[in-house]
Amino acid sequence: MSDETAPLRAPRARRTAADRLRAALAELHAHHGQVLMHTEKAWASITFAGTRHSLTILFAGDEAVAAGEEFVATLPEHEFAIPGQLVADAGVVEVEHRLTPEPRLVVRCELLLLEES
Repeated sequence: MSDETAPLRAPRARRTAADRLRAALAELHAHHGQVLMHTEKAWASITFAGTRHSLTILFAGDEAVAAGEEFVATLPEHEFAIPGQLVADAGVVEVEHRLTPEPRLVVRCELLLLEES
């Protein structure tokens, strides 16, 4: 196939660190949560640069709430593998648990990502 007859492809959008973080978190909660809010703020110290991420994740229904409870328990010690980033800190800031009218769990977590040099 010559260059003139080759189909044109749209350029692939580059995945950002925030995209990779959301994907890693989704793997951790087995895709049972829904990100309601995600903010990202630049962070730096004398020796490191990175971003602080704050996410609110909803787990709705019995199976999702069970996955959310496991997520809360494992997040702080989880070893992330995000290319070009080191997760220096990960923690659960707030948990809201409701049983009626249906089981739901809302988790707010914060993570500090440092750029690997």
